[in-house]
Amino acid sequence: MSSGIIEVAVAILRRADSSVLLCQRPAHKSYPLKWEFPGGKIEFGETAEQALARELSEELSITAEIGALFHEEIAHYPADGKTYQVRYFFVENWEGEIQNNVFADHRWVPPKAIAELDILEGNWGVVGRLEGGIS
Repeated sequence: MSSGIIEVAVAILRRADSSVLLCQRPAHKSYPLKWEFPGGKIEFGETAEQALARELSEELSITAEIGALFHEEIAHYPADGKTYQVRYFFVENWEGEIQNNVFADHRWVPPKAIAELDILEGNWGVVGRLEGGIS
């Protein structure tokens, strides 16, 4: 029942100590309680950067300066047949205090500790790059 590839843009929000923000999906959503990077679907007429800025405003109440594209991959989920083209951007500058508006939980995690969480399968490639210290 796949209707094609779903394009998404996600943020690797990174603090000066190199920890990154991970968010836990709500129990009532698809892929329940999996940990992921914040972000979401790119709507018609938006660039990936515009979509990510909008999503971060909605999800975390911040105004973000979208940084460089760090990683891009295709993630396929056999359980529901969906395929996502995921673009990961560094975000190191933002205005406002992070507020959790939609997630079950969120936390700052050192890159080497990310794999200890139940990470959304489609994020494994970028997690490997982050754990390896690539910046």
